[in-house]
Amino acid sequence: MKKKKILLILSFVVIFALVGCTEADMASYNLSLEADNFNIVRRLTVINCIDSDVILQMEGKISIEEDNIDNQLEITVENDDGTYCKHFVSLGTHITYVVEDLNVGANNIEKYKYTINFNPKMWLPVNVDVVD
Repeated sequence: MKKKKILLILSFVVIFALVGCTEADMASYNLSLEADNFNIVRRLTVINCIDSDVILQMEGKISIEEDNIDNQLEITVENDDGTYCKHFVSLGTHITYVVEDLNVGANNIEKYKYTINFNPKMWLPVNVDVVD
C-alpha cells in the first residue's frame, strides 16, 4: 500500500512538471542538448562593442558554456577525427557574443530558418558637431 502511495505521488509530480512545459521550452532544451552533444554546427561571433570589431569568429561542432566566476566563455570543439580541444574567451565589460545554429532544421528540431544581421554602427558612440 505504501509503494502505491509513493508511485501515485511521483506520478502527480511528473504530471505537474510537464504541465508548465511549452513547445518553446522543449525546443530550447532539445537544441541545447543537441549542441552540447556536438550534433549541431554553430557559429560563435565575439564582438568588441566599443570598436565594433569582430574579435573572434568560430564555426564548427562546438559546445559553449559561460563561466560567470572567471568571466569567460569555455568553448569545447569536436574535431573531424573525434578528438576534442578547449578554447577560452575572456568577456570584458564591452565584449558581447552571439551564437548561431547553422544547420537549423537538419535534426528536425527547428521548423523555421532565420537570419541574424549585425550592425556594428549601432554600438559606436554618437559624435556631436558643435556649430557656432
